[in-house]
Amino acid sequence: MKGNSEEDPESEPDDHEKRIPFTPKPQTLKQRMAEETTTRSEGTSEESQEDENQDIWEQQQMRKAVKMTEGRDIDLSSHSSDFQTVKKFDTSISFPPVNLEVIKKQLNTRLTLLQDTHRSHLREYEKYIEDVKSSKSAIQNLENSSEQALNIKFYKDMKIYVENLIDCLNEKIINIQEIESSMHALLLKQAMTFMKRRQDELKHESTYLQQLSRKAETSTNGSLAIDEKTQRILEEIESRRTQRRQARALSGNCDHQEGTSSDDELSSADMTDFQKSQGDILKDHKKIFEDVHDDFCNIQNILLKFQQWREKFPDSYYEAFIGLCIPKLLNPLIRVQLIDWNPLKFDSVGLKQMSWFTSIEEFMDKSMEDSKKEDSSDKKILSTIINKTIIPRLTDFVEFIWDPLSTSQTTSLITHCRMILDELSIWEDEVSKGKQDLLKSIVSRMKKAIEDDVFIPLYPKSAVENKTSPHSKFQEKQFWSGLKLFRNVLLWNGLLPDDTLQELGLGKLLNRYLVIALYNAAPGPDVVKKCIQITAYLPEKWFESSAMRTSIPQLENFIQFLLQSAHKLSTSEFRDEVKEIILILVKIRALNQADSFIEQYHLDHLKSVISKV
Repeated sequence: MKGNSEEDPESEPDDHEKRIPFTPKPQTLKQRMAEETTTRSEGTSEESQEDENQDIWEQQQMRKAVKMTEGRDIDLSSHSSDFQTVKKFDTSISFPPVNLEVIKKQLNTRLTLLQDTHRSHLREYEKYIEDVKSSKSAIQNLENSSEQALNIKFYKDMKIYVENLIDCLNEKIINIQEIESSMHALLLKQAMTFMKRRQDELKHESTYLQQLSRKAETSTNGSLAIDEKTQRILEEIESRRTQRRQARALSGNCDHQEGTSSDDELSSADMTDFQKSQGDILKDHKKIFEDVHDDFCNIQNILLKFQQWREKFPDSYYEAFIGLCIPKLLNPLIRVQLIDWNPLKFDSVGLKQMSWFTSIEEFMDKSMEDSKKEDSSDKKILSTIINKTIIPRLTDFVEFIWDPLSTSQTTSLITHCRMILDELSIWEDEVSKGKQDLLKSIVSRMKKAIEDDVFIPLYPKSAVENKTSPHSKFQEKQFWSGLKLFRNVLLWNGLLPDDTLQELGLGKLLNRYLVIALYNAAPGPDVVKKCIQITAYLPEKWFESSAMRTSIPQLENFIQFLLQSAHKLSTSEFRDEVKEIILILVKIRALNQADSFIEQYHLDHLKSVISKV
């Protein structure tokens, strides 16, 4: 190329047409050989030397190829000859003597190589062990990740379920409140009807007897003028009493005192209206959850959902304080089941026999079996429900519907209260506010009954000497009615404090009404019978102390009346009744007064009565 450029200088491009080489252009094999040849033959011309070098290179390549072929043949022939030589071992050949140092060195070398190989194998083995461990860990992580996915799904499902449950209850609570109010209003109307009728009848009958007394005093000729309303009421009173007498005669109950009946009969028309209204309410009551799945209205199914949560994830269950939330969730459902529950009826179902009560008990029992936490909120589910749901409903019955003059209502109410409060004491160490409110309402209602419903008129002895006279009958009826209330008050023994019962029964009722009526009566067997009945209603635990020689202070007026009656009877034809009075004094632990009376009247044959105590 250089030669060509020198021979033809005119063919060179102009300066602006020249390419500036920034990098050397790669050379071909011929160019490199030519360049090498050029360096060796510097004396010759460039053009002739290039051709000569080309020829020389070709000849060299040919010679190399011939030599390589010949050498390969020679190696193959020599190798085969050597193999044949080795194969034909000549035993006559002698070997140099064995050098132990060389053998030892070779063995050490071989051992070192084997140890290195063993170490490399150990490293590979350890690597494989690590790979197995990492694989197992990866599998475990994958399994855990799948379990976490299931856990998340469970929590999501539970969240959706609780939200739907709350929405359902929020929607139904309005209907529940309306039906509760309707049933409460119906029972309240019935209770107010009985109360107003009793007070009206008492008022009209007392007015009639007063008019009758004034007529007898003035000795006016002619019949007593009575308005139509009073006449109608008196006829209704006598009609109901006649029906009760006939019913008692059929049942064989002849030992009955007028005034101890509840007098809660309804006319056929009123009974029909009441039953129809009650039936309509109960129909609406059954329709409340008829469009709701059992998982959202059945208490057992709801508790089963939370039980699954508690069994699968107890930590999150207790951290969420589900035990405090369950009573609020179950409150509307329990109220629905209590709409037809009347604790004043003698045949009403006890709470322990209700399905919701047994379901909650089972839920709590399983909680105490599964959980070792002593402060578990599940233990207070039942007590919370009783405090927040049952006791308020019971308190409403006491304040607005309960009639303390009715022995059947009082007995049934005491049975339910005793069971509820005993159940509450099992789960609670302290007295709850609900229990205090219930007991206060009971005391308040009995005070109101004593003030409004107890009326024992005092007539002249001339008017009551004849036991068949209207005045005597009315006075007897009212006395036994007050004595019935006295008994109903003292039936609360064990539920109400002793000092409260003594204040109500003895202070407000016995001393203020009954004892005064006894003072106004003529001494005789009837009076003793009444005193025996009063003593029978007194709680025995008030007189259990063996060291007690004097009775409780609230009985002082009653004791004085007994001593006065015994004094009068001892000088009359009813001397045998004195022993009964002494027995009464002994029973109420008025032993000092009994001893004094026996010594005063020299009744030595009665000392044995006291000595037996």
